[in-house]
Amino acid sequence: MKTYHCGSLVPGCEWHTRHEEEAEVMRRAVEHMREAHGETNIRETMVEAIRSRIATARNAA
Repeated sequence: MKTYHCGSLVPGCEWHTRHEEEAEVMRRAVEHMREAHGETNIRETMVEAIRSRIATARNAA
């Protein structure tokens, strides 16, 4: 399971997502950046910043 917390890129943002596939986490994160933060042009540097912050979730006991 992959996770992404927007607050790791945009301080103060509480939004997060998780999915088994990294590609779906990326899609959701880019959509969130457009809708919540007004990013109309998602540059490669933004994509790389998001990708570098995607983590593998630990299984909850």
